Amino acid sequence: MSHVFVVYTDDEPGVLNRVTSLFRRRGFNIHSLTVGPTEHSGISRMTIVVETDEAGAKMAHAHLEKLLNVQRVEQLSRFPSIVRDLVLLRVKADPDIRPQIMQLGTAFRAAVVDIAADSLILECTGSAGKIDALLDVMRPYGILEIGRTGAVAMARGAGFFGVQSSYTASESLAPQR
Repeated sequence: MSHVFVVYTDDEPGVLNRVTSLFRRRGFNIHSLTVGPTEHSGISRMTIVVETDEAGAKMAHAHLEKLLNVQRVEQLSRFPSIVRDLVLLRVKADPDIRPQIMQLGTAFRAAVVDIAADSLILECTGSAGKIDALLDVMRPYGILEIGRTGAVAMARGAGFFGVQSSYTASESLAPQR
């Protein structure tokens, strides 16, 4: 089963290596990993998707919380959440079949972001299943290149900090114990 973790860390060199090494040492395969800045200076947000059972997810959560530079860990698979991927897809598209490819892309709400003499680049955001379906539909036309992000996720509704969150960068994101 897929488990989605959101990990808030200090934005410092070496933190990503410590987090990924934790998963490697325990034999977990990271299926998806995205990292980026947050709305708070000095804090990074990692979204990590791993395939493991419930016991493995609990162990990973506990070990993540013990890491130096980790401020907070949330396991989104326990809550209703939104999970999205992004793909940039270069498809072979001669002028005679270009309208057909564009129409198929529209069915997936994919946007054409570049047109060349013999190809199109489509951009699509959605669930991993939606992205996989788009790739399956485009394969017969000739996929020339794929650039795909990992998952980015958030809890639905008020999220973990609640609607009235007043978190500031000077406050700790560490879990309340």
